[in-house]
Order: sequence, then structure tokens, then C-alpha cells
Amino acid sequence: MLLSSFPQAKALLADRGYDADWFRNGLIWMGIFPCTPSRAGRKVQVPHAAELYRQRHKIENMSARLKGWRRIATRYDRCPILFLCACACALAATVIYRL
Repeated sequence: MLLSSFPQAKALLADRGYDADWFRNGLIWMGIFPCTPSRAGRKVQVPHAAELYRQRHKIENMSARLKGWRRIATRYDRCPILFLCACACALAATVIYRL
């Protein structure tokens, strides 16, 4: 059920927690390249594209920023002016990050 909800993609960047044979085989069956490093305890190490995996930190950084802004939004939601200021700063940070 999990694999059927995936959108069309060329590759999936994931951490070692998603290193399972059934998950890898399902992705390959769907035409998605699994870019997941092997767990340390795996008997046969599965190769992955190291250059592609290095780009994963961009995804992690953006989700960490969104979590930080969520904390600000929930803290200042009682005062509408401060909440709108925090939203404007979040929007500006997102635009600057994308440039």
C-alpha cells in the first residue's frame, strides 16, 4: 500500500532506515532508483549513488527550518501581528533559500 502511493520519480533519497529488500525491490519494480546506503549489519552491501545521496542534506535542512518556524507560529499565535511577522519572515527565508 505504501509503494502504490509514491509519485512518479527517478530516484528516492532515503536514510538507512529504509534499507529493506522488499522496499528496494518494490521501488525498482516501479522504475524508481533507490538511493539508500546499506545498513551496517547487512551481510551483502548494496551499492548506492554517493553523489546523489550527498544532496539529501538539502531536504533535511529545509524540513528542520520548517519545524523551527512551526514552533514560532504556535508560540505567537495569540498575537496576530507577531504571527503575521513570523509568517512573512518564513516566506522571505523560503524565497531566499530557493534563490
